Amino acid sequence: MSATPRSPGSKPKNPGSQSALRQLNQQRIIETLMSGPCTQAELARQTGLSTATVSNIVKILQDAGLAATEPTTSSGRRALNVRLNSNGGVAVGIDFGRRHLRVVLTSLSYDVIADESVMLPLGHQSEEGIQAAVVLMEKLLRENGVDKMTVVGAGVGIPGPIDRRTGTVAQGAFLPEWVGINIHQHLEETLKVPVFIDNDANLGAWSEVTWGQHAGVSNLVFLKIGSGIGAGLILNGAPFYGNVGITGEIGHATMHEQGVVCRCGNRGCLETIVSTTTMIEQLSRSENPPLTPADIVRKALAGDSATIRVVDDAGLAVGRALGNLANLINPEVIVVGGPLAGLGNILLDPIRRGLVKHAVPVIGETTTLTMSSLGDRAEALGAAALVFQQARLRKR
Repeated sequence: MSATPRSPGSKPKNPGSQSALRQLNQQRIIETLMSGPCTQAELARQTGLSTATVSNIVKILQDAGLAATEPTTSSGRRALNVRLNSNGGVAVGIDFGRRHLRVVLTSLSYDVIADESVMLPLGHQSEEGIQAAVVLMEKLLRENGVDKMTVVGAGVGIPGPIDRRTGTVAQGAFLPEWVGINIHQHLEETLKVPVFIDNDANLGAWSEVTWGQHAGVSNLVFLKIGSGIGAGLILNGAPFYGNVGITGEIGHATMHEQGVVCRCGNRGCLETIVSTTTMIEQLSRSENPPLTPADIVRKALAGDSATIRVVDDAGLAVGRALGNLANLINPEVIVVGGPLAGLGNILLDPIRRGLVKHAVPVIGETTTLTMSSLGDRAEALGAAALVFQQARLRKR
């Protein structure tokens, strides 16, 4: 992933306190059990904790209904096998946007415990966004009776490229105020749980093969159409990150060499033609206040001819870019997400026409194109799924 977490748990605010040490040890036990049941002796070996400490923590988890034990035989001796219940490990998924913050809590069995979003001011600083995430996360934990000791970690989606070498937000992000800041370190120190950061489109792709309808798909593209355009790639069953972690920047594919200057410095990028910002500019000339992405969906579904024309032109351009991408990687499924997902076939049909026109015929014919069924929760759900994946990987 884009950054290597500090392990096995986060650094408590007062590392010398008995309660902080107990919380840290409980998190270590829960993380170890994420990879499957094991005996108390095995828990002691894997965590480095004493058998007495392990026994006490297991009892605490049992009393809280988070874990269960059952008799087993280990090395010829009777022992107790410890396993997590479905609610024994909780993941937090956090999706930061230009103007929004969404936090979800999910269980080990991939049930959504809580989900809430709030608005953030345009151009907010990283500290402001992170503090809002802390407040919302703790609110959801408190309202749903979830003990923070059960939180395995927090997955975080950022609308921009993440440099895997440094864990920082790279140039080109839609949160320019966050560029160059070590978000991973800052988030871990503030949230007090292990943190895993990724680009929002990558998390959208991951959500589709974990929460969505495409669990058996090994080669998938998740295209997010919003203020920016980005693609998350699942290739051969795993997220694809390339050399330094900056992949899927399809929004900066050149469509018109003499076109409008893009924020990346080039001209005529796909993003300058089909982003929601561009669509709003085209459709808001006679509107006061300006339209929102939700207004675009509403007006198109109501049959407004100007809106449908703008969406159709945008879809054809997206299809052309996807055709070139499909020719390179031959995905089985392309999923379209973002705030315009409610348009359904009004947007999918022109994308499909563009894809078929610009892809090799057999690729165009065999690539499934669909809208995301996860709506605006896709990125946050992908972030939560990332936590469980990484917790299991660390225990292998």
